[in-house]
Amino acid sequence: MGSSTGRIFRVTTWGESHGATVGAVIEGCPPGLALDVAAIQAELDRRRPGQSAIVTPRKEADRIEVLSGVFEGVTLGTPIALMVRNKDADPRAYAPFADKYRPSHADYTTEARYGLRDWRGGGRASARETVGRVAAGAIARQVLTHVGVEIIAWVDQVGDIGAAVESTGVTRPAVEANIVRCPDPAAAAAMEALIRAVRKDGDTIGGIVKAVARGVPAGWGDPVFDKLEGDLAKAMLSLPAAKGFTSGSGFGSVGMRGSEHNDRFINEGGAIRTASNRSGGIQGGISNGMPVEISVAFKPVATIFQAQETVNRAGEAVPLKPRGRHDPCVLPRAVPIVEAAMAMVLCDHWLRTPRRL
Repeated sequence: MGSSTGRIFRVTTWGESHGATVGAVIEGCPPGLALDVAAIQAELDRRRPGQSAIVTPRKEADRIEVLSGVFEGVTLGTPIALMVRNKDADPRAYAPFADKYRPSHADYTTEARYGLRDWRGGGRASARETVGRVAAGAIARQVLTHVGVEIIAWVDQVGDIGAAVESTGVTRPAVEANIVRCPDPAAAAAMEALIRAVRKDGDTIGGIVKAVARGVPAGWGDPVFDKLEGDLAKAMLSLPAAKGFTSGSGFGSVGMRGSEHNDRFINEGGAIRTASNRSGGIQGGISNGMPVEISVAFKPVATIFQAQETVNRAGEAVPLKPRGRHDPCVLPRAVPIVEAAMAMVLCDHWLRTPRRL
């Protein structure tokens, strides 16, 4: 029913925005992994609300609870159940909108699909659902560490303000050095100022998160329908507020000729590499040993604190003035979510690879 992803490393998330709990069940995690629960918590801390002045003020500690699949600190190879309790839910703020369709939200479409919906903060359509993805992604990262894969994402653009960084030099400390999670300090300051100004106006703004996976060997992925970049695209476009995905040169390739865009193969110390990486580490749907590079575009958050017009269930025109606690820009908290989604896909493809590299 759309709540599970992955073929071997399979993740199912559950829970609603203002329900009792949210979480995930992970199947296919290899046995014998010394699970670092503190590392899972660290990723949830990067995603949680209330962490800075430019995100939603909802206060959630997001403390992880491991319910199954782990014994004496080691994974058993059986399903791992992870749970986080919602502590600061406030469904009363959404009661006035129970029969109104909020612009650009999933209210109308969810009712069209199921005939009913959980109107408390958007239910399953809320970004609160990504708690389970981040927890599962943190486990996938620990698996990938054993094969030398490192994943780093960062805010590359907010509105019309872009960062001037090369993916080869981006580090986690540089990303975490400011609340925007942009490794370009000057751009980060401008982005923060823009987000604060947008919030003051009762509005929201979007942008782009970029990510790179280093250490991915050649040979991960399948041709045709299960291409690595195809699965990455599905994972990223399934994230709340995501509206676009590219890998490598992306849309920038349309203005280039093949003679400019082709990545020339070279022998680098006995290893086959490419002199450039416009393919973004993937060719023919299969990794080529270069860093896997992607970009994800996020729209402005749909909830704005300005009066709007909409309709109710009866089709009557009604005014709408949203309440609640929302991010003026999803980008800073989207960084760990993008990393988690990328880790889940890469972990699944590693486990699917007939020839373990």
